[in-house]
Amino acid sequence: MKRKELKRMSKEEAESKLPELRKELMVAGAQIATGTAPKSPGQMRQLKRAIAVILTRRKEKKG
Repeated sequence: MKRKELKRMSKEEAESKLPELRKELMVAGAQIATGTAPKSPGQMRQLKRAIAVILTRRKEKKG
């Protein structure tokens, strides 16, 4: 998911997407831990960044 797409999402959409992204991150981490090659080598990094963008945006809205 691209950063622009995340920024265009409404607050509710982003909040609903967060658990989904965390679940994907957990699955990807489990694959790597078991020694299975992930589908996409950069997937972990993309997921972490997407989660960070949503969390940062959440903090900005509160302040």
